[in-house]
Amino acid sequence: MTLRNRLVWRVICFCLVLMSASELVAQRAPRRPQPDLKNEQYGSHHRHVLDLWKADSDSPTPLVVYIHGGGFHAGSKEKLPGFLLNLLDDGVSVMAINYRLSPEVIMPAHYLDCARAIQYARLHAEEWNLDPKRVAAVGGSAGAGTSLWLGFHDDLADPDNEDPVLRESTRLHCMAVFGAQSTYDPHVIRELVGDAAAKHPALPGFYGFGFDEIDTPAAREKFRIASPITYLTKDDPPVYAFYSEPRGPLPDNARPGQGIHHINFGFKLKDAMDKLKIECIVRHNDEKKDTTTELRQFLLRNLDVPEN
Repeated sequence: MTLRNRLVWRVICFCLVLMSASELVAQRAPRRPQPDLKNEQYGSHHRHVLDLWKADSDSPTPLVVYIHGGGFHAGSKEKLPGFLLNLLDDGVSVMAINYRLSPEVIMPAHYLDCARAIQYARLHAEEWNLDPKRVAAVGGSAGAGTSLWLGFHDDLADPDNEDPVLRESTRLHCMAVFGAQSTYDPHVIRELVGDAAAKHPALPGFYGFGFDEIDTPAAREKFRIASPITYLTKDDPPVYAFYSEPRGPLPDNARPGQGIHHINFGFKLKDAMDKLKIECIVRHNDEKKDTTTELRQFLLRNLDVPEN
């Protein structure tokens, strides 16, 4: 065999090995199921869309709603964490939603879009085999803050609204959040975490005004309205909060926005919820716990689903 032929044969063998390895990985990796509803329109805007995975059940199922992050100016429902779909095996349906983004809209439009998606699901609960009394929200970053805001806010249902969607409840039974901000007030964020976090570049777009206006009475009122912890009362649902950003003070050279997922947001929330005797579990990645199992157990327990 010539040198050229030997080289060609080695290349062929190498390619066969790669193909075999790829096939093996494909066999081992669980396939992500396709949603039963894809890009279902829950409102008039092109981002008013949702995906729904229905759990196989003869009786109405609880619903977990995933709200994506992205600083309120980016992100997509396609970022749904794969582990949430494991809840289908527990008899829990899963929904992922998009919502309008800044700078096209400002606060509270992002929140109200997500509220509408939940109301839309409740309107179609019988058709989709959902239990409208057992709904939870899961989200990361901006989606986490939105989940908390919806969970703590008074019910936004308007029984007399001509739009049947808006007559439905927005209340949640629990929230599981990742990197959540319990407040969006730059003044409080500065005290909790540091100046860099308080100057997150997404905040001006979220509010519709710059950092030079944050000391005005109008701005302070918007900060109050936007912050989930503003609405916390003793009848609110429990929270599971996970953080992975490093603990401790921010470095002197921290970039603008660094610290916006700091665990101090979770500690502030837990302190407030403990005083009201509401369950609030705060975990950090450095604890080396099986948080995926703990999170699943939290959701199932609060949605009244027996563990398999």
